[in-house]
Amino acid sequence: MPSPWIVQWAGLVAADATVLDVAAGGGRHTRFFAQRGHKVTALDRDVSALSAGPTIEIVQADLENGSPWPLPGRRFGAVVVTNYLHRPLFPALLDALMPGGVLLYETFMEGNERFGRPSNPEFLLKDGELLEIVHGRFSVVAYEARMISEPKMAMVQHIAARKI
Repeated sequence: MPSPWIVQWAGLVAADATVLDVAAGGGRHTRFFAQRGHKVTALDRDVSALSAGPTIEIVQADLENGSPWPLPGRRFGAVVVTNYLHRPLFPALLDALMPGGVLLYETFMEGNERFGRPSNPEFLLKDGELLEIVHGRFSVVAYEARMISEPKMAMVQHIAARKI
Protein backbone atom coordinates (compact mmCIF):
# COMPACT_ATOMS: atom_id res chain seq x y z
CA MET A 1 0.00 0.00 0.00
CA PRO A 2 1.48 3.39 -0.95
CA SER A 3 2.25 6.00 1.66
CA PRO A 4 -0.71 8.30 2.39
CA TRP A 5 1.62 11.31 1.92
CA ILE A 6 2.65 10.12 -1.54
CA VAL A 7 -0.97 9.42 -2.50
CA GLN A 8 -2.07 12.84 -1.22
CA TRP A 9 0.48 14.75 -3.31
CA ALA A 10 0.79 12.48 -6.37
CA GLY A 11 -1.52 14.83 -8.27
CA LEU A 12 1.31 17.37 -8.42
CA VAL A 13 3.18 15.07 -10.80
CA ALA A 14 2.51 15.97 -14.45
CA ALA A 15 0.56 13.32 -16.37
CA ASP A 16 3.42 12.74 -18.82
CA ALA A 17 6.18 12.78 -16.19
CA THR A 18 8.60 9.92 -15.70
CA VAL A 19 8.94 9.08 -12.00
CA LEU A 20 12.11 7.95 -10.26
CA ASP A 21 11.36 5.73 -7.25
CA VAL A 22 14.54 5.74 -5.13
CA ALA A 23 15.18 2.81 -2.77
CA ALA A 24 12.08 1.29 -4.32
CA GLY A 25 12.06 -1.78 -2.06
CA GLY A 26 9.03 -3.91 -2.82
CA GLY A 27 7.80 -1.44 -5.42
CA ARG A 28 4.69 -0.06 -3.76
CA HIS A 29 5.27 3.44 -5.17
CA THR A 30 6.57 2.08 -8.47
CA ARG A 31 3.29 0.20 -8.97
CA PHE A 32 1.23 3.14 -7.71
CA PHE A 33 2.68 5.58 -10.24
CA ALA A 34 2.66 3.00 -13.07
CA GLN A 35 -1.06 2.44 -12.40
CA ARG A 36 -1.53 6.21 -12.68
CA GLY A 37 -0.10 6.00 -16.21
CA HIS A 38 3.47 7.14 -15.52
CA LYS A 39 6.68 5.63 -16.77
CA VAL A 40 8.64 4.69 -13.65
CA THR A 41 12.30 3.97 -13.02
CA ALA A 42 12.67 1.88 -9.86
CA LEU A 43 16.13 2.14 -8.32
CA ASP A 44 17.40 -0.11 -5.52
CA ARG A 45 20.27 -2.30 -4.41
CA ASP A 46 17.99 -5.34 -4.08
CA VAL A 47 15.56 -5.53 -6.98
CA SER A 48 14.37 -9.09 -6.34
CA ALA A 49 10.90 -7.91 -5.29
CA LEU A 50 10.46 -5.65 -8.33
CA SER A 51 8.88 -6.58 -11.64
CA ALA A 52 9.67 -4.81 -14.89
CA GLY A 53 6.82 -3.98 -17.21
CA PRO A 54 5.97 -1.92 -20.25
CA THR A 55 6.18 1.28 -18.19
CA ILE A 56 8.55 0.10 -15.44
CA GLU A 57 12.32 0.16 -15.76
CA ILE A 58 14.37 -1.47 -13.01
CA VAL A 59 17.87 -0.24 -12.19
CA GLN A 60 19.96 -2.18 -9.70
CA ALA A 61 22.58 -0.07 -7.93
CA ASP A 62 24.07 0.25 -4.49
CA LEU A 63 23.62 3.93 -3.68
CA GLU A 64 25.80 3.83 -0.58
CA ASN A 65 29.04 2.16 -1.70
CA GLY A 66 30.64 5.23 -3.25
CA SER A 67 29.88 4.26 -6.86
CA PRO A 68 28.94 7.05 -9.25
CA TRP A 69 25.27 8.02 -9.56
CA PRO A 70 23.77 5.24 -11.71
CA LEU A 71 21.60 7.54 -13.85
CA PRO A 72 24.00 10.26 -15.03
CA GLY A 73 22.38 12.92 -17.19
CA ARG A 74 18.86 11.53 -16.80
CA ARG A 75 16.12 13.90 -15.69
CA PHE A 76 12.76 13.01 -14.20
CA GLY A 77 9.44 14.74 -13.69
CA ALA A 78 9.26 13.41 -10.15
CA VAL A 79 11.53 11.82 -7.56
CA VAL A 80 9.90 9.77 -4.82
CA VAL A 81 11.77 8.66 -1.69
CA THR A 82 10.21 7.05 1.38
CA ASN A 83 11.80 5.58 4.49
CA TYR A 84 15.32 6.08 3.17
CA LEU A 85 18.07 8.53 4.01
CA HIS A 86 21.60 8.68 2.65
CA ARG A 87 22.60 12.34 2.81
CA PRO A 88 25.37 12.14 0.17
CA LEU A 89 22.62 11.42 -2.41
CA PHE A 90 20.77 14.70 -1.94
CA PRO A 91 22.67 16.61 -4.68
CA ALA A 92 22.13 13.82 -7.23
CA LEU A 93 18.44 13.47 -6.35
CA LEU A 94 17.77 17.19 -6.65
CA ASP A 95 19.75 17.42 -9.90
CA ALA A 96 17.80 14.46 -11.33
CA LEU A 97 14.65 16.57 -11.32
CA MET A 98 13.86 18.66 -14.36
CA PRO A 99 12.62 22.21 -13.81
CA GLY A 100 9.02 21.99 -12.61
CA GLY A 101 9.62 18.45 -11.40
CA VAL A 102 8.21 17.30 -8.09
CA LEU A 103 10.10 15.97 -5.08
CA LEU A 104 8.03 13.76 -2.79
CA TYR A 105 10.20 12.77 0.15
CA GLU A 106 9.24 11.13 3.43
CA THR A 107 11.46 9.57 6.06
CA PHE A 108 12.21 9.35 9.75
CA MET A 109 13.47 12.24 11.83
CA GLU A 110 15.07 12.94 15.19
CA GLY A 111 12.82 11.75 17.98
CA ASN A 112 12.11 8.45 16.26
CA GLU A 113 14.60 6.72 18.57
CA ARG A 114 11.81 6.76 21.22
CA PHE A 115 9.78 4.40 19.04
CA GLY A 116 12.47 2.01 17.81
CA ARG A 117 14.35 1.78 14.55
CA PRO A 118 15.84 3.64 12.94
CA SER A 119 17.44 5.24 15.97
CA ASN A 120 20.91 6.03 14.61
CA PRO A 121 21.18 9.82 14.01
CA GLU A 122 22.83 9.03 10.66
CA PHE A 123 19.44 7.73 9.48
CA LEU A 124 17.25 10.42 11.06
CA LEU A 125 16.58 13.82 9.53
CA LYS A 126 17.36 16.80 11.69
CA ASP A 127 14.52 19.20 12.46
CA GLY A 128 13.76 21.18 9.30
CA GLU A 129 16.43 19.38 7.26
CA LEU A 130 14.22 18.72 4.22
CA LEU A 131 13.30 22.41 4.11
CA GLU A 132 16.97 23.38 4.23
CA ILE A 133 17.85 20.98 1.41
CA VAL A 134 15.33 22.47 -1.02
CA HIS A 135 15.71 26.11 0.07
CA GLY A 136 16.24 28.44 -2.87
CA ARG A 137 15.86 25.69 -5.50
CA PHE A 138 12.30 24.50 -4.89
CA SER A 139 8.89 25.88 -4.15
CA VAL A 140 7.51 24.03 -1.13
CA VAL A 141 3.91 22.95 -1.63
CA ALA A 142 3.58 21.05 1.64
CA TYR A 143 5.81 20.12 4.56
CA GLU A 144 5.23 18.33 7.83
CA ALA A 145 7.41 17.21 10.70
CA ARG A 146 5.32 15.17 13.10
CA MET A 147 4.54 11.99 14.93
CA ILE A 148 2.46 9.44 13.06
CA SER A 149 0.69 6.39 14.45
CA GLU A 150 0.14 4.32 11.29
CA PRO A 151 1.52 1.87 10.33
CA LYS A 152 3.45 2.29 13.62
CA MET A 153 4.39 5.14 15.92
CA ALA A 154 7.19 7.17 14.34
CA MET A 155 8.57 10.66 13.93
CA VAL A 156 8.69 11.66 10.27
CA GLN A 157 9.28 14.55 7.92
CA HIS A 158 7.45 14.82 4.62
CA ILE A 159 7.88 17.30 1.83
CA ALA A 160 6.21 17.94 -1.49
CA ALA A 161 8.14 20.52 -3.49
CA ARG A 162 8.43 21.69 -7.10
CA LYS A 163 11.82 22.48 -8.63
CA ILE A 164 12.12 26.11 -9.68
